Amino acid sequence: MTAIAPAASTTTAVAHRPGKKMNIALWTVQILLGLFLIVASAAPKLFGQHDAVEAFETIGWGVWFRYFTGLVELAGGIGLLVPRLTGPAAVGLSITMVCAALTQAFLLGAPALMFFPLILGVVFVWIAWQRRDSITAARELLSR
Repeated sequence: MTAIAPAASTTTAVAHRPGKKMNIALWTVQILLGLFLIVASAAPKLFGQHDAVEAFETIGWGVWFRYFTGLVELAGGIGLLVPRLTGPAAVGLSITMVCAALTQAFLLGAPALMFFPLILGVVFVWIAWQRRDSITAARELLSR
């Protein structure tokens, strides 16, 4: 009598790799947004530019929140430039941009300004989707 072996799984993970043109477009957007986040968004918060200080005083959560936000943006900007981190960084930045939009609308009283972070959030969701292999790889690395 022979034993019946369990059937092999027919679902296998298919790696997602964008085509060459899409990869070039993604890297162009990632580099531009990464540099923007590092230079124009994180640096003013971390170095205490007057406008950033004033905005965070209006929010009323203290100086620690300005530094925290600056560090999150700095980490996200760097993450967009590191191939293994692009997907996870884009996910984190998507969440950050939703929070920024809500802050603009409700804490700073400038609902018209909420559209810029929302548009960036959509771009970050697109990057995260296109770089989902790096998200899967990071999740597998963390689960070990």
